[in-house]
Amino acid sequence: MKKEAYISKEEQEKCRKVADAFKELYEKEDIVVLDAGKYGYVKLQYYKEPFGFDDVFTYTDSRDLFDDLWDEWFNGRLLEYASDTPMMEFDYPDIFKCLPKDKQKELMDRKIAFAEEAGIIL
Repeated sequence: MKKEAYISKEEQEKCRKVADAFKELYEKEDIVVLDAGKYGYVKLQYYKEPFGFDDVFTYTDSRDLFDDLWDEWFNGRLLEYASDTPMMEFDYPDIFKCLPKDKQKELMDRKIAFAEEAGIIL
């Protein structure tokens, strides 16, 4: 028997709020997040013409979607800061450690802002 829906209406609404909170991410990165109806939300990434997206991830849990989009946003900012510096050879945690304390705080404050906008409790 086919399942009616793979995501609850409540979780679908929560995922919509998460996707909306990260709208700035879609302009900077090769990512789009879409409502896939009864299947949940999908993150499409790395578009290659004429084949389409290389990566497709499906989410039925808003916290999982939040965590993934936060990682994408956060890592993208770290790469921006490391660009054209020797830090480009570092992994993400080491880049973060090299940032000034005020920049680290700014990034962590942004996570809190995303969570508040998305209705996620950290």
